[in-house]
Amino acid sequence: MNAEREAAVLTSLASVIDPEIRRPVTELDMISGVSVDDAGAASVGLTLTIVGCPAATSIERDVREATERVPGITAVTVDVSVMTRAQRDALTEKLRKGKPKTMQFGPDSLTQIVAVTSGKGGVGKSTLTANLAVSLAQSGLRVGVIDADVFGFSIPGLLGLHGAKPTQVGEMILPPVAYDVKVISIGMFVEDNTAVSWRGPMLHRTIQQFLTDVFFGDLDVLLLDLPPGTGDVAISLGQLLPHSDVVVVTTPQSAAADVAERSGLVARQTGQRVIGVIENMAGLPQPDGSVLELFGSGGGADAAAKLSTPEEPVSVLASVPLSIALREGGDAGVPVVIAAPADPAAQAITALAATLRSHKRSVAGRKLGLSTR
Repeated sequence: MNAEREAAVLTSLASVIDPEIRRPVTELDMISGVSVDDAGAASVGLTLTIVGCPAATSIERDVREATERVPGITAVTVDVSVMTRAQRDALTEKLRKGKPKTMQFGPDSLTQIVAVTSGKGGVGKSTLTANLAVSLAQSGLRVGVIDADVFGFSIPGLLGLHGAKPTQVGEMILPPVAYDVKVISIGMFVEDNTAVSWRGPMLHRTIQQFLTDVFFGDLDVLLLDLPPGTGDVAISLGQLLPHSDVVVVTTPQSAAADVAERSGLVARQTGQRVIGVIENMAGLPQPDGSVLELFGSGGGADAAAKLSTPEEPVSVLASVPLSIALREGGDAGVPVVIAAPADPAAQAITALAATLRSHKRSVAGRKLGLSTR
């Protein structure tokens, strides 16, 4: 009877998901043992990845609750310990599936990689990236975001990750998760309001480390929030991920559209594919049904026309209206697609998420990393 109860406890513990790695604790070898005595008292050994694991409290709670759900269990004791270095090395080896440490999301990756760029700052690029990531995750996709805007990082705040720090397991970095989106940003490695003043080589190494050491797992979509303009980071990402797609963000103002064109042209020079333009701040809906075009009109269509070629036509993927709820959500760290899904901006971003998925590159002719053996 005890053996049956112990097996039932293990089965129930398989429902406990590590909030950082997003896999069952049983699969990650975090359950060191289960025993149940004749009176139904269960003892569970829980082995955390590191000392001070930020998810320790929630994991222990979930383990306790999963054990208590098993019929016949009368009491639960959770014995918490920490993995040895050998156990952590074994875990990282398992997560990498036995492959050597290398840059993720190479040319054979099935992950859709989308770089969100703009010609200038202040057009809402990061806000759109954060909301788009959450909307994609809401649709059931596995989503990650790299905040590559090293000098003006804002993704952590937009997603409510103020003060969040990644967990390091050996040489592997586990990114914080918000709204089911895995997020990494240089802002998670510096003190609040610290200015980042780096030259090109250091910026390149940082982006390369994000792509190599941060464990995202198997993602459906990876969004890259690029800094505005055509500087070192944009060039580095083009070199590291030449197979990625690019979305250009602009406002309806013609002057902004002219600048936006340049960021798309630089992406093309590194082999990336420009798949579309997002026109943000496209107008403010009025109570009488009219639209107040504070920033003019036509900038998105103008940028798309200038970026289009016979071989690679570019269209306006979405026109996102000015929205108080969108701004308030960014300030509060609660994306508008969560806080006010009926808001016109939220609806436009939700439609954009579906449109973006339709631009996923075909897998025809690509190696899938599978073997018949």
